[in-house]
Amino acid sequence: MRISRLCVVFALAASSAVSVCAGSGVLFPIVVNDRWGFVDKSGKLVANPQFERASAFAEGFAAVRLGHWGYADSSGGIAINPQFDKAGPFSGKLAAVEFNGHYGYIDTSGKYVVNPQFDDAGPFAEDRAAIKLGHRWGYIDKSGKIVINPQFEDAAAFSQGLAAIQLAGHYGYTDPSGKLLINPQFDSDAAFSEGLAGIKMGHRWGFIDKTGKIVINPQFEEVDVFVNGLAPVRSGGRWGFIDATGHYVVNPQFDEASPFAEGLSCARLGGHWGFVDKSGKFVINPQFDEATSFADGLAKVVVGHRTGYIGADGKYVWNPNK
Repeated sequence: MRISRLCVVFALAASSAVSVCAGSGVLFPIVVNDRWGFVDKSGKLVANPQFERASAFAEGFAAVRLGHWGYADSSGGIAINPQFDKAGPFSGKLAAVEFNGHYGYIDTSGKYVVNPQFDDAGPFAEDRAAIKLGHRWGYIDKSGKIVINPQFEDAAAFSQGLAAIQLAGHYGYTDPSGKLLINPQFDSDAAFSEGLAGIKMGHRWGFIDKTGKIVINPQFEEVDVFVNGLAPVRSGGRWGFIDATGHYVVNPQFDEASPFAEGLSCARLGGHWGFVDKSGKFVINPQFDEATSFADGLAKVVVGHRTGYIGADGKYVWNPNK
């Protein structure tokens, strides 16, 4: 499935272009000679490259690695000492961390709020986090109390009041109390966005509403989430965009395409990535080996093995040749 549904994946990476408001600006992770630091939106270096790895900021903190994982604050200084085997992004003022093979949750001071006790864990969303005990997934609240007993083969983050789960090999949706509002019946599914969620039946994808009713018949090879009324879908090996009625707004023509962010979508054509507007027109020509969606006015791009950031005009703010 193209959409990453597991909430358990630690998005540490460096590959994200998400940033954080920090005082008068925002910060973005950069790498120079295999060391990571941070720049502001103008491309000014705020924190010198010093870390082995660095993630995007979330809620004022970025996971950074110096031997072990800890957290930097928006000044680029160490706020929570490196001590964890893995460190996830802060969400709801809590972050999932791994220590000695078990997962727990810390607050922004680095203090454990939920002691390490789980076999895997994901970020909080809508006051719930998916946790794994043994081979089953359930959900906890912010006190660490199990509110949905571990019973699922797979579990995703809550979105718009529902979370995708897997039970007996099929996928459905639970509410925050653990009630199955949409019975497991699909071959795969995705998070709700704008009231719709992608579901797979057989070899085709369509969309359901929050009652479980199919509103766009399964007909696509792959789908992604709706953003601003449009969703990327693949048909005949090519990606285009549909509206909430299932009609094409941009006919399939791209090798790959992402949901819109800040009015633009990453789209790949002829082996390179560029950015298109809602009409499907390239406003930043395909020229990058990799690219991520715009966030806070910048998008991360990769040329060769070098990473940079561009603005909506396509001009470099942080040049990968630096």
